[in-house]
Amino acid sequence: MIEVVSAERCIACDACIDVCPTHVFDRGADGVPVLARRSDCQTCFMCEAYCPVDALFVAPRTEALPPEDPQREESYLIEHGLLGSYRSELGWGGGRLGARFAIGPELP
Repeated sequence: MIEVVSAERCIACDACIDVCPTHVFDRGADGVPVLARRSDCQTCFMCEAYCPVDALFVAPRTEALPPEDPQREESYLIEHGLLGSYRSELGWGGGRLGARFAIGPELP
């Protein structure tokens, strides 16, 4: 089930919103996807696979993790290399955080 959307990493590209077959996400006012219908998540990993900046984590369970589970904490996921790990296992790459700077105009 989808557990984490990293607002810090997200580039508001809407890829996760577009690929989710059960429409779990809504676009937030700031562009960052909001888990609007989390209970509809089918744990298909599409959102995590298509996220170009590894901003999502889907736990390989069909039910939500308990609130105290460390896999609900972004810092834990980063420390253990779990953000984007599914994408990496697919062979689609990983660690594309630098991509946020390649999209859009060059900053001064």
